[in-house]
Amino acid sequence: METRGEVTPAFSLVASLSYGAASMAMVFVNKAVLMQYPHSMTLLTFQQLVTALLIYFGRVMGYTRAKGLEMSIAKKLLPVSLFYNANVAFALASLKGVNIPMYIALKRLTPLAVLITGFVSGKGRPSTQVSLSVLMTAAGVIVAALGDFSFDLFGYSMALISVFFQTMYLVLVEKSGAEDGLSSIEIMFYNSFLSLPFLLCLIIITGEFPDSLSLLFIQSTSFPFLAILTLSLVMGIVLNYTMFLCTIVNSALTTTIVGVLKGVGSTTLGFVLLGGVQVHALNVTGLVINTAGGVWYSLAKYQQKRNRLPKLTSDIEAHRK
Repeated sequence: METRGEVTPAFSLVASLSYGAASMAMVFVNKAVLMQYPHSMTLLTFQQLVTALLIYFGRVMGYTRAKGLEMSIAKKLLPVSLFYNANVAFALASLKGVNIPMYIALKRLTPLAVLITGFVSGKGRPSTQVSLSVLMTAAGVIVAALGDFSFDLFGYSMALISVFFQTMYLVLVEKSGAEDGLSSIEIMFYNSFLSLPFLLCLIIITGEFPDSLSLLFIQSTSFPFLAILTLSLVMGIVLNYTMFLCTIVNSALTTTIVGVLKGVGSTTLGFVLLGGVQVHALNVTGLVINTAGGVWYSLAKYQQKRNRLPKLTSDIEAHRK
């Protein structure tokens, strides 16, 4: 696994774009599945099981160089797996009651959580532009919620809790990739493997089992459902891989920025695809404010990174002299 310093700009860009595309597609695919199959925990369990099995057999057959399971690494990555599954579980639960534009607006609060986490952990205060853009994003969520006729308190709560867990696992993934030198496939395998006991307990505790299997058996006679379910399982693997890859070769913050930018397209498509959106002027205004704040935030972070490069170059040259 290459370190971050050895990753080319082109590869970093490809990793970011791949994650953005996979993340946008996954929202619509999961929403489509949950409209016919409301058992979100069982769906997540299937996604993780398929991921773990494919990587395992891929390693056995020589298609991947991923290392075998090591208990010492598994213990280190256990928190990553728990936070990841908590994030996805709450996100899927929120999708059952929240329309896609509002879901994306709520998830766009993740940069705020990442910045707060970074400040608390000693990474320093964010710039004025970054702070204002984050506040603008949060204000957009409030305005949009006031005009959301399909407001669902449970769905909103689930989405906000998901934001917290997403922040925690992104920070942990960045740390794990940097310190342990693990590849994205290896982290993905550990994450899926460690997820299964937790998820199996969860589907029993929540009461999804055995009704979820009975409904799956009934729905299996529908080819359109089987097609979208298969696509969901495949996209789960693609999303996990691109998300871990983007976080490792770039950073947790870059991953959240990509998530904000892909949300612009997802929000627009969310009004016309899959239904469930009652358009209201206040709701649309809030979503526009939220999106504008997200774009401003991304531009501010990009400019901040560009301004840092000349200073870094000057420091290196001064040191050489």
